[in-house]
Amino acid sequence: MDPGSSLDDVAPIAILMDELRAEDVQLRLNAIHRISTIALALGPDRARDELIPFLQDSVDDEDEVLLALAEELGRNFEEYIGGPEYAHVLLGPLENLSAVEETLVRDKAAESITKISNVLSAQQIEQFYIPLVQRLSHGEWFTSRTSSCALYAPVYDKVSPSIQDDLRRGFTALASDDTPMVRRAAAKWLAPLVKKFTKQHVLTDGLAMYRKLQADDQDSVRLLTVEDLIAIAQQLSPPEVKEQLLKQIRQTMTDKSWRVRYMAASHFNELAEVVGQDLVREELIGHFVQLLKDNEAEVRTAAAGQIPGFSKLLEKEVVLARVVPCVRDLCQDVSQHVRAALASQISGLAPLLGKDATIEHLLPLFLHLLKDEFPEVRLNIISKLEQVNTVIGIELLSESLLPAIVELAEDKSWRVRQAIIEYIPLLATQLGKAFFDESLGNLCMSWLGDNVYSIREAAAVNLKKLTEVFGVDWAKEQIVPKVVGMGQHPNYLYRMTTVQAIMTISPSLTLDIVRGDILEMLLQLAGDPIPNIRFNVAKALETIATSFGDSPQGRQLVQQKIVPVLEALKNDQDADVRFFASRALLKAHALDA
Repeated sequence: MDPGSSLDDVAPIAILMDELRAEDVQLRLNAIHRISTIALALGPDRARDELIPFLQDSVDDEDEVLLALAEELGRNFEEYIGGPEYAHVLLGPLENLSAVEETLVRDKAAESITKISNVLSAQQIEQFYIPLVQRLSHGEWFTSRTSSCALYAPVYDKVSPSIQDDLRRGFTALASDDTPMVRRAAAKWLAPLVKKFTKQHVLTDGLAMYRKLQADDQDSVRLLTVEDLIAIAQQLSPPEVKEQLLKQIRQTMTDKSWRVRYMAASHFNELAEVVGQDLVREELIGHFVQLLKDNEAEVRTAAAGQIPGFSKLLEKEVVLARVVPCVRDLCQDVSQHVRAALASQISGLAPLLGKDATIEHLLPLFLHLLKDEFPEVRLNIISKLEQVNTVIGIELLSESLLPAIVELAEDKSWRVRQAIIEYIPLLATQLGKAFFDESLGNLCMSWLGDNVYSIREAAAVNLKKLTEVFGVDWAKEQIVPKVVGMGQHPNYLYRMTTVQAIMTISPSLTLDIVRGDILEMLLQLAGDPIPNIRFNVAKALETIATSFGDSPQGRQLVQQKIVPVLEALKNDQDADVRFFASRALLKAHALDA
């Protein structure tokens, strides 16, 4: 480039072309991410006449560059080419991207076309969008036919009845395509399309397409028809569902492929809610029990996740007679994932069964799962105890489950101990102050001396949360003396924990408690032989200064007690101590300013 010419003289499109031809993929990617800026520099007319045709020819590139292009064109790009009345111009490059080999690029192109369809006028849709859908639907390669499936639903309700007839015919052809990938896309996009059909068209075309796909020989197609079944059932009345879909429901629930049964189990509640109460009682309860007893652990896991939701649709007696025995079996399941899924859902049965049935049938199962060897199972039970507490009351809950919780709090896996700590404030809220002090108070303090740092850190945060639950007076009596007492411990880790605990909980305390009970110990530790403790003291003093420095008494305390100690630490032989002391001093002096 001639050094005398300015950058403005060089056509932005030429720069883009050069960068898009660069060997380095990253350069080409950067160029694509800048096309909106380039379009802005060119102005709407040149962007339409030069940039879009250039992009339309740029389909022969790395997949990540094409993916970025498909994404950029869907980001309100019509604003740069003259507004919505020219938005159809963007369909050209996106049509090309919809036919490439890479699935991610095709999906993103279809997504961008859908976004553009929202700003097109009815005339633009009929003149430009519908022909594009038809071209893709009749494409020689399966890639374009696959992409076209996603493009029917967005505009179906925006076009005239005659074009709607054409769209239904086009989609029916795709649902019968020779290529499984196209049928799979049709099964995926049938549900959104059916939701826009009139009831008459659901009964004629929608059901025909669904039945064809549901009987497909490929399980990868059949598993996607579960959501279509729900969409069609939503459009029909319960008697019509029974008449038109009962055979398909039975086939789906008992499909020979576990992947189809897994999808059926995952969406079981959605289906149960739309088929009507009679069908739930007559048909679905039997299928649900079978899914809970399925040979495949994945299917049992998915079904276990639906237990409370489905049980809400049944009478209490039916839940006790049919569902609870299955739950009992799942508690002993060989797969830890099934037990974990059950543990996170089982407490949802308590409100449905009521106090007596929960105590009789569920409490033994809670205890069994709380002693499970797999940590996730135990955690899932603890995290949902609140629901059980509201049904059976804290007395019974604490008598039966507390010993198991205390056992977990001393578990050899530190992650289990950490998870229990995180649930302690929740338990504290439920148990009340007196009960907590008696049963869990000492346990909370013992974690401060744990040999795993993450546990000691979590224990300090736990004490802060407990202070917020029970109030500062409780903290003064129960927490502060024990924390301060650890500051005299010969092991430096305990002294370090004292400093860190003070740093964490002091913002939740009052100035009087800090001045009377805590500060003296902290100032003593400023002379500790271990540098790590000294710089943590500097950090703790900074926290106290910033937390209480906004009141006159707080500022006085900072100047009289804290600043002199920080001045001494500023000259410490350790560089880290000097750094943190200097930082704390800056904050302390800023309070006066």
